[in-house]
Amino acid sequence: MEHMETDNETTVTTFILLGFGNAPELQIPLFLLFLIIYSVTMAGNIIIIVLVITDHHLHIPMYFFLGNLSCLETFYISTILPRLLASFLTGNKTISVRGCYIQFYCFGILGVAECYLLASMSYDRYLAICKPLQYATLMSRRLCFLLSAVSWLYGIAVMTSLISLMSELKYCGPHEIGHFFCDFTPVINLSCSDITLLTQVSLIVSFINIVPSFLLTLLSYVCIIAAIVRIPSSDGRKKAFSTCSSHLIVFSIFYGSLMFVYVLPQKEALRKVDKIFSVFYTVLTPLINPLIYSLRNKEVKKALMRTVNKCGISK
Repeated sequence: MEHMETDNETTVTTFILLGFGNAPELQIPLFLLFLIIYSVTMAGNIIIIVLVITDHHLHIPMYFFLGNLSCLETFYISTILPRLLASFLTGNKTISVRGCYIQFYCFGILGVAECYLLASMSYDRYLAICKPLQYATLMSRRLCFLLSAVSWLYGIAVMTSLISLMSELKYCGPHEIGHFFCDFTPVINLSCSDITLLTQVSLIVSFINIVPSFLLTLLSYVCIIAAIVRIPSSDGRKKAFSTCSSHLIVFSIFYGSLMFVYVLPQKEALRKVDKIFSVFYTVLTPLINPLIYSLRNKEVKKALMRTVNKCGISK
């Protein structure tokens, strides 16, 4: 651990991310597991981004949002897994305080943006299913860009405010973070400064960010399900419910784990399982989002086949 002496006070300049433990026999299996997850996640999301950009059949609001989500997921998982993979190989678990803040800042921006991007996607599906005749007018290209931009910019604004408060903290004692990345609570709990105000602010910010987007998304899906029930064709209902249920699974995993970690009061007994729930929204959702939202979609499959055929012809 590195220290810096200032006015007879020792200041911690590096942290140690304990990750998933130090058992030597687990390092290579964990490395291989997370490497496979990272590779599959990156490949799936990049394929979707390329298809949405290059195939004119996908230049509609639904796929614009899906492309945005895939772009977000590639950055989201890349803020955490590359460093975690390096620690499995090298055994070096240290990270500077500044590097820790940068990781949390990037992770937080993407997390907040994803909440509102998912809400935008659910609103798009609500308009498409519940108001099909007005859909083209209501979900204009301008509104698509606006919803997407607001999601990203709001994440930047929220995290800039929060990280500016965190930058005032001092660290002069324990330096081990019992997590696999620099998350908010494990980091500020190491501070020797008073964190009461910061904890209260973060709880309010988490509630404001997660709960409204959760309720907007939930309300959209409730309206969608109500519209599906009224579909006269049993095959139509079955197909619509199949797609909707898949989306709801991702929605439940993402928001359920977020609320458990960031909205519920942090008790010592719950902190032990925070790491498990963190894996759900940092690793699992970026992995399954391409499968649930896009690669199971017929239009995306057709676009993929067209691209493959074009590549085959060009050769």
